[in-house]
Amino acid sequence: MRGYDVLQSRLGAHVLIYGSGTMGLMMLELAKRTGAASVDMVDLNPARLETARTLGVSGSAANADELDRPQGWDLVIDATGNAAAIQDGLERVAKAGTFLQFGVADYATRVQIDPYRIYNQEITITGSMAVLHSYERAAELFAGGVLDPDVFISDRVPLDQYPAALDQFASGVGRKIVVVP
Repeated sequence: MRGYDVLQSRLGAHVLIYGSGTMGLMMLELAKRTGAASVDMVDLNPARLETARTLGVSGSAANADELDRPQGWDLVIDATGNAAAIQDGLERVAKAGTFLQFGVADYATRVQIDPYRIYNQEITITGSMAVLHSYERAAELFAGGVLDPDVFISDRVPLDQYPAALDQFASGVGRKIVVVP
């Protein structure tokens, strides 16, 4: 929620999201509901991209070069924290567009920026820590049926399967895994 607030998205924006895990899918759902003209997603995980397609993503690929938008995207969102994805995303922002660093990168992660391009094309780079003033609003969207929690939860496992759930999560299979007592 907070991440999308920071974007100050405008109607008709073309959006590119790196990462179709839970947070990327949340960004997809918010972008669709706030008037985006198109929402494309990049992810290396085919199963996660399939979920994005089920949700109605405009285009999906393992590499943004496979998507047809040579002029770039108005909003580019990194929901991975991965240096390569961040670097690629920074280069895909359209003139007067915005890049949002939403995925949690390691504190030692570094990428390069092109200061002249930022100046000349009036590109905005911003970040968001997802937890600021967003839990209650997100809960209201789920409770009101605006967002479907089943989209974000791939598995519900009993407590005695917690170690297997950790292994599954670490392998990148599924989305959110709920452990129930």
